Amino acid sequence: MRRVGVTGLGAVTPLGNDVASTWDAALAGRSGIDFIRSFDASDFPVRIAAEVKDFDPSAVASPREVRKLDRNVLLALAAAKEATADAQLNGFDPARVGIVLGSAIGGFLGIMEQSEVLRERGHERVSPNFLPNVLVDSASGQLAISLGFRGPNYAVVSACATGSHAIGEAAELIRRGDVDAVLAGGTEACMHPLILAGFCAMRGLAVEDEYPPRASRPFDATRAGFVMGEGAGVLVLEDLDAARARGVRVHAEILGYGASNDAYHMAAPDPESVGVGEMMRAALTRSGVDPERVGYINAHGTSTPLGDAAETKAIKDVFGAHAYGLAISSTKSMMGHCFGAAGAIEAMMCVLAVREGVLPPTINYEHPDPACDLDYVPNEARKLGVEVALSNAMGLGGHNGCVLVGRVSD
Repeated sequence: MRRVGVTGLGAVTPLGNDVASTWDAALAGRSGIDFIRSFDASDFPVRIAAEVKDFDPSAVASPREVRKLDRNVLLALAAAKEATADAQLNGFDPARVGIVLGSAIGGFLGIMEQSEVLRERGHERVSPNFLPNVLVDSASGQLAISLGFRGPNYAVVSACATGSHAIGEAAELIRRGDVDAVLAGGTEACMHPLILAGFCAMRGLAVEDEYPPRASRPFDATRAGFVMGEGAGVLVLEDLDAARARGVRVHAEILGYGASNDAYHMAAPDPESVGVGEMMRAALTRSGVDPERVGYINAHGTSTPLGDAAETKAIKDVFGAHAYGLAISSTKSMMGHCFGAAGAIEAMMCVLAVREGVLPPTINYEHPDPACDLDYVPNEARKLGVEVALSNAMGLGGHNGCVLVGRVSD
């Protein structure tokens, strides 16, 4: 089996429109959560979200593409171009470069826009670009067109575990020798009144009318729900030995990947966390990594009362006494829940953590919860060299995915 290196990173997040600004903000404990600007949310019980700010699509797409492409595709394109530039991804056989990039909802904004056109102006005015640009795989298809890569290309869809599954499946393409490099990740743009209304109806969102950055409080005893987010994260994966031979920087190694399902409920986590535990065990077993080597977990940590407690239980079930020696943080405390992009962005956080020897914090952690009694790196970044980090993701439908990342070694 070939080893898999990470040679490129790209991101557009509520914390910044590239990797450097996102990472700097995360280490500083700055929040990207604020009152919603995309639409008028004044009549909603929840009026906050973690939106991407000051994004200029014209910097990555032509005027015609900006007009026709859905926002989730444009975010993915920006992240992918940053990642490919970082990886110096040129000189490859285009047929040997793949793309595995998913979304939880895909082109929802485009669907709603054209629904309005149909209702107000009739079927003759619906755009001919509508259907090709709102599919969940529109982003992966457009990346191939824009970047010229002809290898295996598909979208992974598993709700909020999408980004993790995309990276894991992409790594398997390299291990099998199907490709030499893959762009992998997730994208999401779903800031719309209907999505907000749906989550309000589910009673899953945090309500914060006075100071939005305080809304997401993972693992804190006062946590009261998650915050909607948007963004994109793309990693370039390639054969580790080949990357070294061509002299590019290898940020980290993808050591393993685990996937499972709760088989319990479409929206609620299994309180026994059996599936989440099986996911982490699968990643450790398949990679041959001893649990004691894991030093950091970027938790799913959405800030919901049931979810954070269930994930904590799963970590203790899998790691035993070592769970109390692990550093765990949730960067959703700063950037909300980016749904299909979350797993990719958070895997990127693990890559940077092992590369830089510093861990992003869980902000807004003030009140310990007996059900969440581990080390959640509260409020301030921590300098700590870790050899192996784990990124957890769970989604509606019981989907679970995790990526195991390691410091590059011989």
